[in-house]
Amino acid sequence: MSSVLTDLFPHPIVQAPMAGGVSVPQLAAAVSDAGGLGFLAAGYKTADGMYQEIKQLRGLTSRPFGVNLFLPQPETADPAAVDVYAHQLAGEASWYETELGDPESCGDDGYDAKLAVLLDNPVPVVSFHFGVPAREVIDSLHRVGTLAFVTATTAEEARAVERVGADVVIAQGVEAGGHQGTHRDVPETDGSGIGLLSLVAQVRESVGIPIVAAGGIMRGGQIAAVCAAGASAAQLGTAFVAAHESGAHALHKQALTNPLFARTELTRAFTGRPARALVNRFLREHGPYAPAAYPEVHHLTAPLRKAAAKAGDAQGLALWAGQGHRMARELPAGQLVEVLAAELAAARTALSAGGAR
Repeated sequence: MSSVLTDLFPHPIVQAPMAGGVSVPQLAAAVSDAGGLGFLAAGYKTADGMYQEIKQLRGLTSRPFGVNLFLPQPETADPAAVDVYAHQLAGEASWYETELGDPESCGDDGYDAKLAVLLDNPVPVVSFHFGVPAREVIDSLHRVGTLAFVTATTAEEARAVERVGADVVIAQGVEAGGHQGTHRDVPETDGSGIGLLSLVAQVRESVGIPIVAAGGIMRGGQIAAVCAAGASAAQLGTAFVAAHESGAHALHKQALTNPLFARTELTRAFTGRPARALVNRFLREHGPYAPAAYPEVHHLTAPLRKAAAKAGDAQGLALWAGQGHRMARELPAGQLVEVLAAELAAARTALSAGGAR
């Protein structure tokens, strides 16, 4: 593992920041205390809400951790298309006895305010999703001792990450659960993407900074594989959704291994941006018609998802999951890190023994 990362966490295991309530302080603390790198997700929170979670996490662990930010998105949504989708969702609102959300709510996710908090109260790592931050942002984080991680889904995006001075690129394969961290959202890319092992190899040949591999990783042997392909560490999200400390809804945790939810699919149904989720009724009925409109669709459907959770209806939830979801293990997060580290060590030993023959 790169020395940049070994100084932060001994095991090459990063807990993905999962917005929407999954990445709670208890989860991040348990992962960091076990030797991985825990993350908080600042997406969809206020700057003060993020700050309060950081304070809580610092009270739970003295180990390094990270905070993830969503970059503001260009205003490319077609308001007419959003209106049409809202009309289509009227039946859902009636069914769940709620109102649709305001699609114009907080388009930049409070990005500048959150950055100001993180510069005044530095954390070990800040990561970015949905684009590349300005070099001045990276430089300002470096001045306060914070490392910058940035997601990329292609070798071209990885080169852009390196050019702004980021310390680490998170190479996210198409297998990953939740939102694809593409730097540009264009409808033509729906359903396409590069598999993780191919992506890591391409990024390794394109940049000189350390790589954290993300996408469908559920076992230590997979961590060994991406490290052999050129990554310094692996980022796991779905694997930690089922952890005891995870803030995921119980229905979400159960759905990962429920035979009723047999597969995942990239969809715009819940947020207007491609994201991988377990296929349920809402995704099937609305995915084909959802416009490329993020975060407008996210805000539009938020009350529906909240009402579905309250009603105990998994068919109306955004069940974010990577392609390896059926391999989820319901364990305390710290124990999961230990199991993954043991599996990684065994896989590396097996590879070494095979090479010695």
